[in-house]
Amino acid sequence: MKTPYKNIYNVLKLNRFIVLAVIVSAFLASTFSVWMAFTTHKSALNSAFAINTDGSIIPLKLVTQKENFRVEALAHLELFHNYFYNLDASNYERNLEKALWLGNSSIDNTYRQKKADGVYNRLLQYSLVQKVLSIDSRIIENNGSYSFTTTTIFEINRGSIIDTYELISTGNLIIVDRNFPNNPHGLLITNYFENTLKKLNNEN
Repeated sequence: MKTPYKNIYNVLKLNRFIVLAVIVSAFLASTFSVWMAFTTHKSALNSAFAINTDGSIIPLKLVTQKENFRVEALAHLELFHNYFYNLDASNYERNLEKALWLGNSSIDNTYRQKKADGVYNRLLQYSLVQKVLSIDSRIIENNGSYSFTTTTIFEINRGSIIDTYELISTGNLIIVDRNFPNNPHGLLITNYFENTLKKLNNEN
């Protein structure tokens, strides 16, 4: 007994349905994959990760990350200016060594220039005490780069005379690896420059 042939049109319809089903399924799968990739990428751009003390991973939103950066940047600048300008005969070498860890060669160049000008020799010779009174920093972000302007008020105690000065300095900040305890904030001062130094008063 011969097997009856199937209707050719029915076979073509079935094949077309299968092909269309495969194409639609592939399209939906591709669309879902693209959407998942976009969502993951967007989430990654808006998040950062930190390692907690117990080893767990903590997600940090980008906004929070920027806020934390500002806090750390201000703390870094305050730490540097305290080390670099809060000096006396007993601590100046230790403080300057710590300050040099917080910036690049522009800090070292400033230090060498002051040394060549005899600033530290006078500090030792006359037992001067240079004390920082206030540090006020302003940070500006421009396309992912950061610059700062810092106003430092300090006094120099010469025994019977106390002179007060205002120093305005500028520079840039870049992110580097944290280095405890030398560079706890993971930032580095670059292009450091002492713009103006002005005496505010002279007390006798």
